[in-house]
Amino acid sequence: MTFDPKSILIYSGAERVGDGIYKLPFVSHLRHSFPDAWITWVAGKGHTVYAKELAPLVAPLINEVLNEADIGRHWSEMLGPPPLAGRCFDLVIDTGRVFRTTMIVRRISHHYFVSSVLGYLLSDFRPAKLRDGLTKPPSVAGFLRGLAELVTGKPMPDTLDLELDGETLDEAARLLPSSETDYVGFAPGSNDPVKCWPLDHFIKVAYWVEQHGKRPVFLLGPSESHWVETIKHAIPSALLPLQDAASVTPWLTIALGRRLRAAVANDCGAAHMLAAANTPLVSLFGPTKPEKFAPSTKIITILKAQNWGGDAMASIPVEPVVAALEAILSRGV
Repeated sequence: MTFDPKSILIYSGAERVGDGIYKLPFVSHLRHSFPDAWITWVAGKGHTVYAKELAPLVAPLINEVLNEADIGRHWSEMLGPPPLAGRCFDLVIDTGRVFRTTMIVRRISHHYFVSSVLGYLLSDFRPAKLRDGLTKPPSVAGFLRGLAELVTGKPMPDTLDLELDGETLDEAARLLPSSETDYVGFAPGSNDPVKCWPLDHFIKVAYWVEQHGKRPVFLLGPSESHWVETIKHAIPSALLPLQDAASVTPWLTIALGRRLRAAVANDCGAAHMLAAANTPLVSLFGPTKPEKFAPSTKIITILKAQNWGGDAMASIPVEPVVAALEAILSRGV
């Protein structure tokens, strides 16, 4: 059967910036597989950055965003008119994994419905070989990949080809001009301090990068601006492009990531932006689980604090980070 839906609704609870970034490969695969479809993204339980913060980035991928739609919260929604009454979609994709929410979303008028809940029992499309019905894929990115490939019947690419505007690309080129020197990125921040590897450890790795003829690039958000002087004092050659940018946006960070040979990052939004740029990554994890939250990119080395006897990020020594970075750089990609 040739499946060519002309209207697709994707249901999600809500997205912060990091969530929105790591869901981009899923949305992109649907768009490229069904280029003529009208794609509607529904944030049923809160705010999605696709409505505002990342709107310019997803504009080529999503036709319509229904933000804070208040769908999927209460069992009472099983009574009365269905959600989005008066509209019908060729395909409804439920990206959640909560039975109650799925039952409510399934009431949206559709021709085909896809959901992994109860081992795809409620879904019109099911994997050829089902795992244990209630077993969840190891990561959110892996789960979304499975849904996308199930619907499209095509393997999802390992790399993401986002359309970035010329102004953003020009700004990235100004901040990190092409030269014979390779750029190596560092994303030392996070919205949660417990996810941060110590700054002095990042600086030690940056010093190794400098000693090996490459240029350290620190990607600092506004809440990390107090680190600027420390970094400049320790590594005078380091670049801090987001502090020099005319305007800081997630897509600028992605554009900068495309100009890096590799990067070292905590579990943070910037890591997912670098993954969206297909930047080879050394990804550092402590109290959070890489099995669920690891960035989705083709070349990645994950280092977990537990491998060195603790949950704290400081448990990760400098030496294995340098070794992992050196291995990526030696690939010549």
